[in-house]
This record gives sequence, C-alpha cells and structure tokens, in this order.
Amino acid sequence: MAKLVVDTSVAAASGHKQTKSPPKSECCHNFLMAVEECGHSIVMNKEILAEWKEHETTFTRKWRLQMTRSNKVIVSKFRDITLQESILMMAVGDKQHHEMMKDICLLQAALETDRRIVSLDENTARKYFTQAAKTIPKLQEIVWVNPDKPEETPIEWLKADAPADDFRMLGYSKSLQK
Repeated sequence: MAKLVVDTSVAAASGHKQTKSPPKSECCHNFLMAVEECGHSIVMNKEILAEWKEHETTFTRKWRLQMTRSNKVIVSKFRDITLQESILMMAVGDKQHHEMMKDICLLQAALETDRRIVSLDENTARKYFTQAAKTIPKLQEIVWVNPDKPEETPIEWLKADAPADDFRMLGYSKSLQK
C-alpha cells in the first residue's frame, strides 16, 4: 500500500457533499474515502498536520482521526536543507519563492516515503515544482495527483496501488516520450 502526502487543499475541500462547490468537494471526499478503503497510509509532518488542523472540515477531522486509530498516519521528520537551498536559488520572484517555500513541507514528506503527493494546487505549487524538477533531479520522480481532475483517474490510481506512472511525475516531459 502507498504512503500519500495529502495537501491541506484536499482536506479543506472535502466537506460534506452539500457544500458551495459540490463537484470539487465530492471528488475530494470520495478520494479520501478511497484512500481508507484501499488501505493506503497518509504522511504528515508537523507543518502539514498544523495546516490540516487549521483548515479541516468536520468530515476530514473524523477521517484523519480514523486513519490515526487505524495506524495509517505516518509521521515524517525528514528535512533536506539542500533541497530547501536549491529551491531558494531557483525561485523567480517573491510570489514563486513564497508559494514554493509554503509547500516544501509536502516535498519533504514525500521524499522520505513513497514520493506521492495529492493536491488541488495546479497553478502554483505543481507548476513551480515541475519547473524546479528540471534542475533538481530528486523532484523528478515525485508523483503528483489532483483528485479534482477526472483525466488523472485518481480513484482508479488508488485502486491500482498508486503506481508511479511517468505522466504523473513532476519530471515528466511529453517530448521525452516520443
């Protein structure tokens, strides 16, 4: 079973199905339920846990506590200072620097375990980390899945034991696949 780093964006969106944005909420809710049903674990470090506690819904709080009771929460303490320095050096501008440093905790936890990140953050973190993977090799094999993108088949991915498909990796390049 896979060890998944689940971003707070998924927890915050995973309210009850009767929320203001039902499609996204339902996708995230169903994804988290499938994580539990498939027997996967989640990985949290102190930054991720603090964010979850700040933004979690009633559903995600109960879900996280159930995962904890089932010994399906892995605590990460891994810190790669070299990674942090590399990201600081390659960030272009304050916005990119801020966004990447805010979510570096996801990378840290993923690098310690199965290199699997689940997040809704497409336009900032995923985009920036994909760019960073071009110059930071250890990022290239991190798998990034968005539970709100049907074309990524997130539930099927979980049921298949969350494989490290090339096209899901931050280092994936369509031009290399020809």
